[in-house]
Parts: sequence; C-alpha cells; structure tokens
Amino acid sequence: MTTTLSFEAEVARLIVEALHLETPPEAIDPEAPLFGEGLGLDSIDALEIALAVSRRYGFQLRSDDERNHRIFASLRALAAHIEAHRSA
Repeated sequence: MTTTLSFEAEVARLIVEALHLETPPEAIDPEAPLFGEGLGLDSIDALEIALAVSRRYGFQLRSDDERNHRIFASLRALAAHIEAHRSA
C-alpha cells in the first residue's frame, strides 16, 4: 500500500510540474475528479499530462482510447493505469 501511495504522490508531482499548477502535489485529493469540479483540468491539460507520462514512463496515453474517462477520472485512477503499463 505504501508503494501505491508514494507512486500517487509521484504522479501528483508530475501533474503539477507538467501543468505548472500552483496547487501543491500533496493537496491533490487522490479520489477527486481531475476534470470539472475537481482539479478543474481541461482537454489541453490531458494532452500535456499524456506527453509528460510518455516522456517519464515510456508509454503512450492515446487520445482515442475509449477508457480515457476512467483513466483520467482521478489521480488514483491515473496512477494505477500508469503503474500497470509503464516501462520505466
């Protein structure tokens, strides 16, 4: 469990760095929505996150993936998806 929590923190830092957010990584609720009323991200932010994930973890998050609404649902969902598919 500790590994998952620390990986969530790593992905939160990646999001903050990639999007130049003023929100500190530790303030991102792992269960809160990343888009809309949660963190308030938009589709351009999703592209920036996908690019950062590709650079850091070595796999593509595709814009045409029908699972994107689940993958990007929350920090926890995104971190779990990255952890399951990363090569680095």
